[in-house]
Amino acid sequence: MTSYTRPITLPSHSGKVLGAAEPTDLRVGPRGWLALAVLMLPVLLISVDNTVLSFALPIISETLQPTATAQLWIIDTYPLVLAGLLVAMGNLGDRVGRRKLLMIGATGFGLLSIVAAFAPTAEALIACRGALAFFGAMLMPSTLSLLRSIFADRRQRRLAIAIWSAGFAAGAALGPIVGGVLLQHFWWGSVFLIAVPVLIPLLVLGPFLIPESKDPNPGRLDFISIGLSMVMLVPVVFAIKSVATEGAAWSDLGLLALSVLAGILFVRRQLASPNPMLDMRLFRVGAFSGAVLVNLLSVIALVGFLFFVSQHLQLVLAMQPMDAALALVPGLIVMVVAGLAVVPLVRWVRPNIVVAGGLVLSAIAYTIVMLTGQSATAATLTIAFVVLAIGIGAAETISNDLIISVVPEHKAGAASAVSETAYELGAVLGTAVLGSILTAFYRSSLVLPVGLSESQASASTETLGGAVSVAGDLPYSLGQALLHSAREAFDSGVVVTSGIGAALMVAATVLALVTLRKARG
Repeated sequence: MTSYTRPITLPSHSGKVLGAAEPTDLRVGPRGWLALAVLMLPVLLISVDNTVLSFALPIISETLQPTATAQLWIIDTYPLVLAGLLVAMGNLGDRVGRRKLLMIGATGFGLLSIVAAFAPTAEALIACRGALAFFGAMLMPSTLSLLRSIFADRRQRRLAIAIWSAGFAAGAALGPIVGGVLLQHFWWGSVFLIAVPVLIPLLVLGPFLIPESKDPNPGRLDFISIGLSMVMLVPVVFAIKSVATEGAAWSDLGLLALSVLAGILFVRRQLASPNPMLDMRLFRVGAFSGAVLVNLLSVIALVGFLFFVSQHLQLVLAMQPMDAALALVPGLIVMVVAGLAVVPLVRWVRPNIVVAGGLVLSAIAYTIVMLTGQSATAATLTIAFVVLAIGIGAAETISNDLIISVVPEHKAGAASAVSETAYELGAVLGTAVLGSILTAFYRSSLVLPVGLSESQASASTETLGGAVSVAGDLPYSLGQALLHSAREAFDSGVVVTSGIGAALMVAATVLALVTLRKARG
């Protein structure tokens, strides 16, 4: 990783050497901050894309009528493929140029977003999501590495990273809001078309504002490690979904064993390589490992929360997409504010205390939903999301900053790849774990009224969206009976899922207090 803060040594007219002994002003001017604004576009887009479909899912499930497994894959295919390719694309950017890879990824992502908007079936949409992830993986690793090359001054770089982290968290919360606005006026495919107006400014202004950056000694592209990383992730997520929708089977244990074996081989290969694709030695730094795990668990909490709250607002409380989106706006605002407010706070309060405090708030938010259960109103969920957003905004910003700052400077590129991979893996597990648990409880708790055909019963059992769609075609009394039973079954799953989410946040709190205790603000 090239160091961009080393002063250049130049001969002076007096014969003295300049640069090494004289202070150098490394601060950037307005052009650097404009470059940051342009680099935030793909950050916002990727994080928005992780959660916007959770809000569009009720309409997609009514229109395309996917199975319960297909519904979860519509959400998870994108972050799963993205997580598997992030480190590899980071290495490719080091080799060919980070700005160049950013431009290629933006072009492909924009074109495929148009294709995905008109997908005719659930299977076609899943395929488009996978292809989008391929180009999305080109976008993310470049942003943080380019920020390091632009902001050589440490204080400016810390603020830039805080903005970058806040953009990540804000984009995840912004996804459902953007989705609600679009779905109120357009068809479900419109949520994909938001990529076009976001990426055009990047493609136009990027070559002028963003300097090219390469690693002079990049590691080789390790295709075996790329394959192992995918095998490490995909089978375990597939097994979780299978258990949730079809029950446990011996094949699921085989998939889990395959993931574990691939993980062991991946780690051994990285440790044996003189120039690994992912430097596993970074995890020997306790604060680094702790910050990565906090990052991962925070995203699981955020994405899992948005997964069921967006469905509860629209399918249980029968709110219009726009009204449901507005219920989440306060949370979006406080998430951004909290992410920026903790930057000066850690000068006086230890980072582990700040992060732990944020995670406690996240646990309280899940507890609010768990205790209110089926009586949860839109106001209750808005308050819960505000509490969660404050906690996630604070924890995400500090954990991302620690991931970069607690490792040697020449390892910052590898550390940033780990940070981004943890985010995407958290997005996968948020729906794969919490979403699958919710689906399992919905299916086991649903009591179908007498009078449904076999196809109607099957569609109603798959998802809450399917039950709502079927109810609209039934006689009023039968339709209302189905809706009542489906909503009760869904909310019973929400109660259990919220309890698990709260327990995860408590565990993350203990983890932060222990592993980050030596970190300094």
